[in-house]
Amino acid sequence: MDEIKQIFRDRQFKKLFVGDTDNTLIQFFRYLFVGGLATVVDWGLSFILFKFVFGERFAVAANSLSFIAGLVVNYLISTLWVFKNSKVSNKLVEFIGFAAIGVVGLLITVLITWCFRLWLEDRTSAYQMIAKVVSTAVAFLWNFFARKILLYTKKENKK
Repeated sequence: MDEIKQIFRDRQFKKLFVGDTDNTLIQFFRYLFVGGLATVVDWGLSFILFKFVFGERFAVAANSLSFIAGLVVNYLISTLWVFKNSKVSNKLVEFIGFAAIGVVGLLITVLITWCFRLWLEDRTSAYQMIAKVVSTAVAFLWNFFARKILLYTKKENKK
């Protein structure tokens, strides 16, 4: 927290965007941009594939491919800009772990959407959008903190 205060006190906002950091708040701030861009890629590609390539019959294929594209964008930018210190030396294993955490985030989204449907479908037709907002926030938090803790926080050597 002291580092963040120092950045604002000295008006060195560039440090929020440039340079390696292990500061969780700065990483979280950066991950907001990465997650937002990955979401735009996912939703945009889903729309293009659904509307112009596959059509309505293959919505699952369109959404699956767009999810993978968003995941790859998220991984590439996260490892270049947000998380520099991986616990995993093998990049393929790192990506599989990163992807597995993303799939859990997707399952969280599905579960929350299903629960909101059961809870609110009789009361409002907006249950899907309410579920989307809640599930996006929960999945975002899961993805960031699971990746930070499981893949990118090295344990300090105790002497």
